[in-house]
Amino acid sequence: MRKVVLVTGASSGIGLALCKRLLAEDNELYLCLACRNTGKAEAVRATLLACYPTAEVTTVQVDVSNLQSVFEAAKELKQRFQRLDYVYLNAGIMPNPQLNIKAFFSGLFSRKAIHMFSTAEGLLTQQDRVTADGLQEVFATNIFGHFILIRELEPLLCHSYNPSQLIWTSSRNARKSNFSLEDIQHRKGQEPYSSSKYATDLLNVALNRHFNQQGLYSSVICPGTVLTNLTYGILPPFIWTLLMPVIWLLRFFANSFTLTPYNGTEALIWLFHQKPESLNPLIKYLSATTGFGSNYVTVEKMDVDEDTAERFYQNLLELEKHVRVNTTQKSDHQS
Repeated sequence: MRKVVLVTGASSGIGLALCKRLLAEDNELYLCLACRNTGKAEAVRATLLACYPTAEVTTVQVDVSNLQSVFEAAKELKQRFQRLDYVYLNAGIMPNPQLNIKAFFSGLFSRKAIHMFSTAEGLLTQQDRVTADGLQEVFATNIFGHFILIRELEPLLCHSYNPSQLIWTSSRNARKSNFSLEDIQHRKGQEPYSSSKYATDLLNVALNRHFNQQGLYSSVICPGTVLTNLTYGILPPFIWTLLMPVIWLLRFFANSFTLTPYNGTEALIWLFHQKPESLNPLIKYLSATTGFGSNYVTVEKMDVDEDTAERFYQNLLELEKHVRVNTTQKSDHQS
């Protein structure tokens, strides 16, 4: 029987590299590309099928920042599949990242340089926006839209006789200091990306607590420092030209500089081969690369506690009730 894999954000970056590597591991997968842009998704589908003609590759349109889009995608997936073996919750945004120039130059020549570049701690701030659903965009895209998608897909995921896996793309930038239970959407702060990734780690712990006995397991990974179009947009091109030799040199001192999307998917592929029952829900799995370019997986214990995770989960359930009422009212009004 073909394994069924759903990947959000599959048309570029980590998501695209993951799809290619998954089919290289098992060219008879049933792979579903969940993307916002249907044109890009269909182009990726055609490319994948040209390389792996024995695979089944389909697409579904979903914008995880838009709740109506999430509900519609989930309905379509439930009509199409009886179960999902793996769901890679990879789609995410870091809108308009701004570099803290003072922190950058003060950290560049300090003992914290490697840590600063590995995690972007203190370097980046973002200007968040509000979605049509009245949610903070980073929170909606990186965590809440995926949460609603999971809730909608529970009938396809919870089978105790044959476990399913949720695998989240988190970050080393997930900082407890940037998250607050009193402001889970990070309306008042300037680091919504870090807050959303810490929220991802919390949700991961809570999902395992609530769903392991039903055959659903959750894990989080960090792809490392990957250079993408988003990353290159943070600094002017001439600064990147100056920095690239330094960044390549840093790989010999810090294994987190994976640099390419292919390398960044190492932990995602590793989890594809693991028995979910054997994994520790309090561990984050990290893609790592040696100075000479060899990939491997390392781990770190997450800075989370189960009580905070449970309280956050309950907050999400309350928010879910509220948005479902609003979404229903919008649908009734439009009809």
